[in-house]
Formats: sequence, C-alpha cells, structure tokens
Amino acid sequence: MKTLAQNIRDRMEAIGMTQKELAERADISQVMVHKLVSGKVKTTGKLLNIAAALRCTAEELQYGEEGAKAKAANRIESNAEWAGGFEIWDSDTPLGEDEVEIPFYMEVELAAGDGILDCREFKGPKLRFTKSTLKRQGVNSDYAACVKVNGNSMEPILPHGSTVGVDTSATDVIDGKMYAVNHDGMLRIKVLYKLPGGGLRLRSYNTDEYPDERLDAEQVKQIKVIGKVFWYSVLL
Repeated sequence: MKTLAQNIRDRMEAIGMTQKELAERADISQVMVHKLVSGKVKTTGKLLNIAAALRCTAEELQYGEEGAKAKAANRIESNAEWAGGFEIWDSDTPLGEDEVEIPFYMEVELAAGDGILDCREFKGPKLRFTKSTLKRQGVNSDYAACVKVNGNSMEPILPHGSTVGVDTSATDVIDGKMYAVNHDGMLRIKVLYKLPGGGLRLRSYNTDEYPDERLDAEQVKQIKVIGKVFWYSVLL
C-alpha cells in the first residue's frame, strides 16, 4: 500500500500543483507540505483541507485510490443515529462552570455562493462552548456568534447547512484565513488574501465552480469584514 506521502505526491503531479500552491489552498505552511510529501510527517489534522485542495477524498490520500474503494465496499450500513457535534440549549438550561453560551442566528445564513441579499436576523437558540476552548483560540464570547452557511462554494470543507463560529472582533485580514464578509449587502464566507494596492482576493474551496474573485482598492470599499471564522461543525 502506498504511503500518505506517495499519494499526495501522485495527486499533486496528476493535477500539476506545486508545494507552494498546495500550502496556500490547504491553509497550511509550505514547510508542513514539504514534511508531508517527504514522509517526515506521517499524519496531519489538515487532511480534509489537503484533500479538498487536491480535489480528491481524504481516504484516497490515506489509503490510495484502490484502498479507498475497498474501504467503501466493506462499509456496513448502520441504523444508529448520531445527533451531531454540538447541542442546542435554551435559556432555561443551567450553565456549567466552564461553559458559555454563544447566540446561534439560525435565520442569518452567510452565503457560501452568490450570497443572500435580504436576510433577517433572528436570535434563536444558543450553542455551548467551554470557556477554556474559546480562550485557547483567543475568542471573547461577547464578540462571538454562530450562523449557518448556505451554498456549495466552500465544499467539501463547509457543505451546505454547516454551522460556523465567527469572531466579530477579528476583522483584520490574515492571508489564508476564513472570514465572514458583507459584500455589498451579501453575507458570504470566503478565504481572504490581501493584494498590493489595497486589493483583496476572495477564494472558495470549490474552485471548479467558483474561481477566485480579485477586487481592487475601489471595489474593496464594498466589502465589510464581519469577523474571522474560528470554528465550524459539519454534518454529512
């Protein structure tokens, strides 16, 4: 069976992608890419990001194309039901000592596609996070909110219906990070990169359907950065 390093190299060669391009698209350092393709690092928590950048599945990178097919063929269907990665709470549920509630705006959808022109905020249930988790991320709960994602431009990382946590105090753009933005009245989630002269590049993970958008300094005036995405939850 081929190693992860071999599978990544093979996929990069197949689509003509350089280590620098992979690092940029997968939101990891070029040093980490080098360690992965050289076999110095055997695993990574960014495997889904790398697979999305290489336009394949994480299983194909881990087990090879044939190995991934074999894994899929041997899966046993289960009748169990999984509730998901987070729970929704109401105002009557007591908080634990290390817990904090963040509002979940269920009717505010940040569009991961063409955008939603006229959305209406509704403060519904809240999602619980541990204070220690937010502290490690440098997030103040007073400036955090959770919202739903609409559209397919950020697939496979953020499928339609995903939930993201947004730090509204983090509005300074750091290249390669994911942000919620208000683009001329449209609420969207994109990976942002600063361009010379005050421009901005908006990138989607689904680059086949949504190519990069390059905005000059004048067009950037139509953009308001709402905040940086610090967390997301996906149900497939």
